[in-house]
Amino acid sequence: MYALTNSHGIEIRAINYGGIILSIRVPDRQGRFADIALGHDTVEGYTPNPAYLGAIIGRVANRIANGVFTLDGKTYKLPQNNGTNSLHGGVKGFDKVIWDGEALKGKTGVAFSYLSKDGEEGYPGNLKVRVTYTLTEANELVIDYEATTDKATPINLTHHAYFNLAGEGTGDVLNHEVWLNADRFTPVDKNLIPTGELRAVKGTPLDFTTSIRIGTRIDDNYDQLSLAGGYDHNFIINHKNKDDLTLAARVYEPNTGRVLEVSTTEPAIHLYTGNFLDGTVTGKQGHIYQRRSGFCLETGHYPDSPNHPEFPTTILRPGETFRSKTVFKFSAK
Repeated sequence: MYALTNSHGIEIRAINYGGIILSIRVPDRQGRFADIALGHDTVEGYTPNPAYLGAIIGRVANRIANGVFTLDGKTYKLPQNNGTNSLHGGVKGFDKVIWDGEALKGKTGVAFSYLSKDGEEGYPGNLKVRVTYTLTEANELVIDYEATTDKATPINLTHHAYFNLAGEGTGDVLNHEVWLNADRFTPVDKNLIPTGELRAVKGTPLDFTTSIRIGTRIDDNYDQLSLAGGYDHNFIINHKNKDDLTLAARVYEPNTGRVLEVSTTEPAIHLYTGNFLDGTVTGKQGHIYQRRSGFCLETGHYPDSPNHPEFPTTILRPGETFRSKTVFKFSAK
């Protein structure tokens, strides 16, 4: 386990199993600290980890339709671990492997490295991955992703932290106010696979261009909410310049005053409101994680991108280096 602390008392703990972030302790407007990350008190709690609490997700985050994609004329078949879909890298994705951990020199941070071998979970190429967590004096958790491969392969890395800014285990997140820097999203079918349409959020319950409570419209009679049981959607970030670090989301919890801001170089951000949490997961201090007791903001590329040539590409080729940065900034007001 690696504990990262800064002079303001913020503490983030992470382990090399799945690169899982165990806890994130930050102050509220009164200076009172609480852990805002859903998770477990012991490593055993994460085996299994069906909700992917706090883990690095790869080789390809989100869903691939029917567990199949074609690359350079060859068809690859992946494990179907989410109905007919392949989800979050397969049966044993990056969330379930042991990473090599190394404390960063001269910084408050840790680097996790992993070699995903050719054919692992059906994916081509030996993929070398490095993910670093850095805690800054500006109260930011900076996640840097880097990868190289010896064969062309899809890659879509993200982090699956579940947040509750009131404190994990305190109830649902419906009172949190969310703003997203996104005018469009990718609608899904009954299997939660993008249809290929890029739909404007304006006039829909997925419009977060003005800050609004998660619970205000989450149960509206709208096909996209019905299919996903709430918010489980990929939003296209309004980047002024492609690949620039851009503010993508801001979340405010009015009772504590805690604020989370998410910036990323990635083209999209996936808002998930814990719709599949069902009380079967017992978390820290015996807390039962009921439906919608946490939310995720997963930065990355669009779901099922290998099967949608019109989407931004997720293909990494030999000689190239995949790089991505996401920043979670914590404050209170």
